[in-house]
Amino acid sequence: FAEAQVVKFIGKFLLDAREVGGLGLHEEQIGFINGTLGVGALLAGGVLGGILAARYGLRKWLLPMAAAMNLTNVTFLALAYFQPTNLVYVSLAVMIEKFGYGLGFTGYMLYMLYLAQGKHQTSFYAICTGFMTLGLILPGSLAGYPLKWLGYTGFFVWILIATIPSFWATWIVYRQMDPQFGRRTEAA
Repeated sequence: FAEAQVVKFIGKFLLDAREVGGLGLHEEQIGFINGTLGVGALLAGGVLGGILAARYGLRKWLLPMAAAMNLTNVTFLALAYFQPTNLVYVSLAVMIEKFGYGLGFTGYMLYMLYLAQGKHQTSFYAICTGFMTLGLILPGSLAGYPLKWLGYTGFFVWILIATIPSFWATWIVYRQMDPQFGRRTEAA
């Protein structure tokens, strides 16, 4: 719910002028920060998530993965509040958020695989990805309203509040999940 909203306006926030609450970066700077550093951090988070799930099982890491995906949005709140001019701070904040997203998204994808187990797993996985897309489109399409009403700092506070449904849903899933799912088993 929260991620679907925040992802719509990260680029706009980085690009918008400081007078309206943005960071006033140039497109080349945003391209490097998001496209190089951010992608690297996203991949690192995803790889680490896969390693952790394979070693310990998804259930053990599901709650930390959800926290990594949602709570790293604090970095954007900090950027909006402090409006740093030093690109190192901006880059670190974006990398932290992207790393957390990669870690959390790995957990989400593995949970979809968990749900899709069985005779028609390919079809069920396709249905899960359809619901995932719907879950991104609907909240994302309404995200402009809180941004308009609250400005960037207030919007990022709202995003942190909007993580509550994610934690609630993750807790429900965590309680019923097989602790061994995702864990790599050694061949005998």
